[in-house]
Amino acid sequence: MSNQSDTLLRADSKIWKAFATLLSYLFHPVFVPVYFMLFLLYVHPIQFLGYSERARLLILLQSFSMFSFFPLVTVGLLRALGFISSIQLNEQKDRIIPLVASGIWYFWIWYVWKNMPGHPMVTIQYALGIWISSVAALMLNTRFKISLHALALGVTLCLLVQMALRENLHYGSWLSVALLITGLVSSARLYLNSHRPGEVYWGLLVGALSVFFAGYFV
Repeated sequence: MSNQSDTLLRADSKIWKAFATLLSYLFHPVFVPVYFMLFLLYVHPIQFLGYSERARLLILLQSFSMFSFFPLVTVGLLRALGFISSIQLNEQKDRIIPLVASGIWYFWIWYVWKNMPGHPMVTIQYALGIWISSVAALMLNTRFKISLHALALGVTLCLLVQMALRENLHYGSWLSVALLITGLVSSARLYLNSHRPGEVYWGLLVGALSVFFAGYFV
């Protein structure tokens, strides 16, 4: 009976580990901004009202290029050249160059959107918030390994809350989904022992503060 229980526990543990790993990949920091832009472009009824399908697709491609493609390529090249030990960036020293490089891409997309006439202000605030959070993560990296998953989710969740307070729309279901994802992904990072609780909490806090302060500069 004891052996059977141990087997079931091990099987259960493997299932939860696989689920936590899947969540970590699906909501990786390089993908979260693209998901949020998809929401703004194709779900939100106001932000891109009047934009043609071609214009929306162009903005989506810009988002994917700067938030996902170039950061991923940068990490891949750094690993291939031996500058980092793992693409997972588990070590603090491995995060320095990727954070600097990603910060360049984030600053660039903010600058482009900022200078596009009529571009929705919320996306400009979002891009700036992501850039500020990456700079903050780089500075804090000397002390501890802040959760980049929590950082990206903190930026996104805080901006969604601000939008709910500013706009006369029903944000209940959207906020519920965002909170659920944030909770699940944060728990997954802890379950996988990728971070200590404080590193996840700091990620959420720094992300939220970054996009909050970004609102004062747009």
